[in-house]
Amino acid sequence: MTDNIKYIDAVTLKNFMKDVFIGLGVPEDDAEICADVLITSDLRGIESHGIQRMKMYYDRIKLGIYNPKTEFEIIKDGPTTALIDGGVGMGHVIAYNAMKLAIEKAKKYGLGAVAVRNSTHFGIAGYYSLMAIAEGMIGIAVTNARPSIPPTFGVEPMLGTNPLTAGAPTDEEFPFLIDCATSIVQRGKVEVYDRIKKPLPEGVVINSEGNSETDATKVLKDLANKTAALLPLGGKGEETSGYKGYGYATLVEILSAALQDGIYLRDTIGIEEGGKTFLKVGHFFLAINIENFIPLKTFNKTAGNIMRGLRSAKKVPGQERIYTAGEKEFEAEKERVKVGIPINESIQQDIKIMQKEIGLIQYKFPF
Repeated sequence: MTDNIKYIDAVTLKNFMKDVFIGLGVPEDDAEICADVLITSDLRGIESHGIQRMKMYYDRIKLGIYNPKTEFEIIKDGPTTALIDGGVGMGHVIAYNAMKLAIEKAKKYGLGAVAVRNSTHFGIAGYYSLMAIAEGMIGIAVTNARPSIPPTFGVEPMLGTNPLTAGAPTDEEFPFLIDCATSIVQRGKVEVYDRIKKPLPEGVVINSEGNSETDATKVLKDLANKTAALLPLGGKGEETSGYKGYGYATLVEILSAALQDGIYLRDTIGIEEGGKTFLKVGHFFLAINIENFIPLKTFNKTAGNIMRGLRSAKKVPGQERIYTAGEKEFEAEKERVKVGIPINESIQQDIKIMQKEIGLIQYKFPF
């Protein structure tokens, strides 16, 4: 495991990422959105999707895999629904505007649903659910991704890690927010384990022979070669109900592709257009206006009572506390606002490369 962790103030780190995006040709307003999605992930303790992913976007923009200037188009627009073509722009910008549109429709009609095609990786799905929550709504966000999950009884990666994310406001300091992949671990978590040279737990990845694989570096290579796969929630086979995670991942694939006439399964590996390979994905966003059902204050109280009731349950001997979804992330954010974002040696090297190549000499990092 790596040592030499350095802590960087969240504002400084966000500004750095924004300036990197601008240096790559992303318009300033769009760069602000991209950087905000990434720093939100780091602040909430989701290290797989924050600054750790910055170099991925950096490399893909430089290779022409993503268009830095996002020119999305509303293909079809109705009172409560819309279809957007993202033009292979920045996924964060496309998703932000898609959820914003869903929220606007929900304010007027009670429900807003927006499907997106030809988008790219959009960071943490929970960011977009939080947008709806901030407006007193239930927010749901899903996306497909590069093949990582095999079907039950299969070994070939076919489905992405396909997060199924939903959140709702409560009368507590923090909302309910479940933001996770439909695989046991997502690809970003494997990347984190690779950076810190830590073995993966048994039973989360299988190779083409159906055996468990724990070497994170090898797993990343084998995922690229389609000789390893991330197991779905529930694990391998039917004994521990792996078909449940497989089924939920399939639902996300349908919501992210079928409504949009978008790409799916093996095609998310990359689509060739004009001699260039684009990594396209689709999304789906839903905003539900609570006030169209019941007063928001009443909903929030009931939702809060549910959270408090769950935390008051009898605990396993030796365990001091029960958490509800979104609570740990809320506490991580309070702590990281004070102490900064932990940056391991591997990410430090990525930051140095981007800083040097973009010419951001104004940043004085402690490494």
